[in-house]
Amino acid sequence: MAFLYEIFNNPFARKALAQVPIPNGISDNLKYSIRTYQEEAFKRYLYTEQEDFDEKPKKPLHLLYNMATGSGKTMVMAGLILHLYEQGYRNFLFFVNSNNIIQKTKENFLNPQASKYLFTDKIVINGKEVLIKEIDNFDEADDRNINIKFVSIQMLTSGLLLNVRENGLSFEDFEDRKLVLIGDEAHHNNADVWGDLVEKIHQMNFENILLEFTATLDYESQKIVEKYQDKVIYKYDLAQFRLDKYSKEINLIRSLYDEQERIIQALILNLYRQELATSHNVNLKPVILFKAKRTIAESEQNKANFHKLIENFSEGQIEKIQKTSTVGIVQKAFEFFEQNGISNTEIVKRIQSNFREENCLSANNDKEAEKNQILLNTLEDENNPIRAIFAVQKLNEGWDVLNLFDIVRLYDGRDGRAGNPGKTTLSEAQLIGRGARYYPFTIEDGQDKFTRKFDDDVSNDLKTLEELYYHTKEDSKYISELKKALVDSGIYEDDENLVKKQLTLKFEFKETDFYRDGQVFFNKKIPKSFDNVKSFADLGVAKQNHRHTLSSGVGSMSRGFGDSDTSSSVEASIKPIDVKLVDIPKHTIRFALSRFPFFHFDHLTKFFPNIESLSDFIDGEDYLAGLEITFRGTPDRVKTISNFDYLQALSGLLQSIESEIKNSSTEYEGSNYIKKPVHEVFKDKEIRVNKYDERANGQEDLVANEPWYVYNANYGTSEEKQFVELFSRRFEGLNQKFENIYLIRNERELKIFDKQGRAFEPDFLLFCKQRDGDQLTFQVFIEPKGNGFIAKDKWKEDFLEEIRTEKKTIEIHTDKYLITAVPFYNYANENEFKTTLESTLNE
Repeated sequence: MAFLYEIFNNPFARKALAQVPIPNGISDNLKYSIRTYQEEAFKRYLYTEQEDFDEKPKKPLHLLYNMATGSGKTMVMAGLILHLYEQGYRNFLFFVNSNNIIQKTKENFLNPQASKYLFTDKIVINGKEVLIKEIDNFDEADDRNINIKFVSIQMLTSGLLLNVRENGLSFEDFEDRKLVLIGDEAHHNNADVWGDLVEKIHQMNFENILLEFTATLDYESQKIVEKYQDKVIYKYDLAQFRLDKYSKEINLIRSLYDEQERIIQALILNLYRQELATSHNVNLKPVILFKAKRTIAESEQNKANFHKLIENFSEGQIEKIQKTSTVGIVQKAFEFFEQNGISNTEIVKRIQSNFREENCLSANNDKEAEKNQILLNTLEDENNPIRAIFAVQKLNEGWDVLNLFDIVRLYDGRDGRAGNPGKTTLSEAQLIGRGARYYPFTIEDGQDKFTRKFDDDVSNDLKTLEELYYHTKEDSKYISELKKALVDSGIYEDDENLVKKQLTLKFEFKETDFYRDGQVFFNKKIPKSFDNVKSFADLGVAKQNHRHTLSSGVGSMSRGFGDSDTSSSVEASIKPIDVKLVDIPKHTIRFALSRFPFFHFDHLTKFFPNIESLSDFIDGEDYLAGLEITFRGTPDRVKTISNFDYLQALSGLLQSIESEIKNSSTEYEGSNYIKKPVHEVFKDKEIRVNKYDERANGQEDLVANEPWYVYNANYGTSEEKQFVELFSRRFEGLNQKFENIYLIRNERELKIFDKQGRAFEPDFLLFCKQRDGDQLTFQVFIEPKGNGFIAKDKWKEDFLEEIRTEKKTIEIHTDKYLITAVPFYNYANENEFKTTLESTLNE
């Protein structure tokens, strides 16, 4: 039997998921934008809730989200809470094994002043403001707001089993009350007593829902597999999180330095990152974690030794590292300091200022961690002074930090056996994974601030802002075990398996007029402009009437068995009547608008900048005045429509309009095409590929001597290589009609953006110039796509079709370019693709 999450991988499920909208109740009330994978998490729940399918879990519903550390599990919790409130749930029980995580979650859910508070300033669902209330027991709950009881699993267990009320709960709290149970760090919830207790509460009401979240699920355990096989709705692990570029990259810095020298090296890199970021207008305060092995006393001694080091810090200590370190990034740091006039004397002063004793924090036991949890979880805040953390084990779970860039291991030795990592090494790998959360920043317009930007630009200094360094003593056996633990977790790619490949533009291509003088066209991500929006139609709002059924006593009764059906007679008694909004009292319309923050004038002008007042929006024929509502009810009922009826109907209409506008509007969009010389975009470069991967074969036997392929090799996927083979077979046919035919693999040099501002890096660009007529130069975007990605990336194929439909002709002096595209190439549709490509070049 497959896991539940696997059913969403087939093309039919992918297509169905794409049609599932994110409810306004979620998108409107979360403070932060929803990332693509978080959207997937919501859609899978919504699909499970709305649709019937063979693998659908039975009630009471129990689902688990296996999502990577740093991927925003708490935000997914928050969004599901909002949705379940809209579905009628009011009572929520949040439980976890750690008091530290409880305090952090309370800040995220309850404190609007907290930097990581997850909700908007005012939560509005169905036109009503909703509060999030912390309660001691469910007798305090009300039917209007979101009521949450926060409790540790230990407190829950002891309180219920011993029948004490010190934590505010008893089994009576769960009787006759539908409840949503939310379990964080759920891999701890499988002890027999805890698991049995949670399941007992879950089973007390058929409508109860149990949602568990964890980054760690032991798929090797038969017991876990049996329990969760039909419950894991989403698996988004560290490996995928890293591949999607949402994490820092991990670098292991090994040296023969002693502990103090390792610390100094980390301090130098810390200052380098800070100054490098500042020089590019990035506000960054990098943090260092100093890790002790076993005891609190050991960590406290490390802290005392550190303060003494800082107090007596000297230029001589800096100079020793400068002269002896063979680590490339350390030497790069000193080059930066020299180029920017930062002397060794100044380095000492700045490090001493940054790491004053009041800027250093211990987190070595539950009491310290709980006391300092706000400081620990807001390290990125400008007013948070902390630069160094000293810890043993207390930060391996529940720690949210983005600006941790160095972890210094202040001990030696290993506990692995037979090449396998031991318990200590596994916990170190877990800590590294937690510290690998990406620090968001942008350097230029159009960049995604939350993802890595310089993976393929190995020489770019800013790559340092996307890396976490783990400092340890050189010990080949330990390093091997640590690498294994990191690779197994998915957060690290062992560079021993990575090989460097040189991509070189062929000399003959560099000598062509096209390379010297030709242009390549692309666009940029820009803020969405609504300046030309002057009607609902401009934003895709439908003109059809909103339908509202008036309440009445009309109904019927039918037998449970038999063929009798009186529904048609009920429907026959219902009469429709169309009412124009201009005929509804203005004060009722204004009151309806006031219930939805989206329609408050200050917000409305973002989408409709040409209206000068709310009256324009109400009275304008292109806005509300041009709409109607169809009321359905008995003949007597439609004659007596009250202001309350109007208000209810207007609320439904406004929600529909809001949803349509949001679905067709985005914060960003793609700009018009801009140009850049070919020789400035495509250059020689070095890439790294796994030597065991299909990409390691450069297909040189086919492309090395072909003038139409501009690079010396094609380090692409198997699907990309099959496309190049197809092109080689069709080249002679193209050569009869075109000259200057060049196929260029796009190694992330160029992005294009669709109308929603989504970035796309087509794998290939084809250039070819007509031999006759206008001598038009075609620029064609081409994307080979394997079977497993076609459904997931359907928006990209839609974008390509849009480019093809809108084919744009651009004239530059005497040259004329036509920008177009073709649908995905897939080996299974090769003949269809071939026909489409040839027809595109004949248009």
